[in-house]
Amino acid sequence: MTRISDLLKRLEQSGIEVPKEIRKIMENTDVETFSDFDSDPFYSDRPIQFMETIEGKIKTISAPHMIVTLLHNLELNSGQEVILIGSKGGYLAALIAQIIGENGNVRVLDQCEESISHAKQRLTHWPTIELRTLESIDVSPVAFPGEFNRVLITGHIEALPEWVSTRIAEGGFVIAPLGPENHQQLMKIEKQDDELLPTDLGPVCFGPLSDENLTTQMISPVELADLLQLVIETCQELDIIEEEETQCLQDIIAELHFLPEDLPPLGEGEMTPSEHPMFKSLIENADSFVRFWPILQVILHPVLSEIGFENWIFDDFEGLE
Repeated sequence: MTRISDLLKRLEQSGIEVPKEIRKIMENTDVETFSDFDSDPFYSDRPIQFMETIEGKIKTISAPHMIVTLLHNLELNSGQEVILIGSKGGYLAALIAQIIGENGNVRVLDQCEESISHAKQRLTHWPTIELRTLESIDVSPVAFPGEFNRVLITGHIEALPEWVSTRIAEGGFVIAPLGPENHQQLMKIEKQDDELLPTDLGPVCFGPLSDENLTTQMISPVELADLLQLVIETCQELDIIEEEETQCLQDIIAELHFLPEDLPPLGEGEMTPSEHPMFKSLIENADSFVRFWPILQVILHPVLSEIGFENWIFDDFEGLE
């Protein structure tokens, strides 16, 4: 059994539906084709890096369970046209192209020229995939007129841009992570009888579509508590968290709700991250849930990278197994 086959089997055992067609194309498509970085985390159901921009921003391919979830909810059929906003290294486009076949078309848009260049290099033999740089998520691409049947947005946005919401075809839909930078809801927004009907597919935490969307606003204790609640819900869905671990995280969440929201910004002054009141309890209780540090790092990365501490979690707990 290959590593991807073994992973997909484990995902099914955890309760994630993996349709036969999605299993087949993922088994036939090597993620290593789209990333030259270490792919081992991918087979542990974690995102992997596919490039680093000139400015030092990390671009990733989503974790397999999220790839499966997105593809399943897109309800793809042969011959469809799909708009994919956010390249994800070209990997997701390659999977979609195989489902919709040679009579279908995948149009990939990304605000990062480096990401588009990377994907083009990896998709040279995929004639049904078209890649273009998107000026802005708020500006309609001239090259893509008409209505949209399927749109997948792979980076967080606050709300659908007008050029997308007004051009959804009858019976078509958009899937997008909507919400603030640190946590979103994965929404499926379908057009029926000229109305847009939303369906909540669950909590997620996607990175931004563009580096321009990154802010330097400090996370509050309540926002950190919400992120930890997302960790609990994610782990419970995957059935990988014990009752004692859940209780420990919930105790930390309760502590965070009692902290003042106007704490000194993390990274300023003499306090290290491990000394800051918002993270001190995490550090002190780390041995109770060390298995979830990879998930915590992924979710907290947008916050910690702003202040230069994106690697502190693994640095501080390097010896723990």
